Amino acid sequence: MYWIVTIIVGGIVGWLASMLMKTDKQMGILANVLVGIVGSSIGFWLAAVLGFAAYGPIAQWAVSIAGAALLILLLQKLGIFR
Repeated sequence: MYWIVTIIVGGIVGWLASMLMKTDKQMGILANVLVGIVGSSIGFWLAAVLGFAAYGPIAQWAVSIAGAALLILLLQKLGIFR
């Protein structure tokens, strides 16, 4: 059950981040899920390194979306997304 929730939430986070970064036309559902899951992990890791603790659901969503947006930015710099 946990994996199903992870896939659904990852898809939503990836989709929101792709809309924020204006790459939603280029990304499919699989890319949204992968970017959402990996980007969320990056966001929470980076927040912990910076000493920021995301308490509450709004802060957790914000960190997840920011991490996914950062991942999309890195992928754009590598030339994967244009």
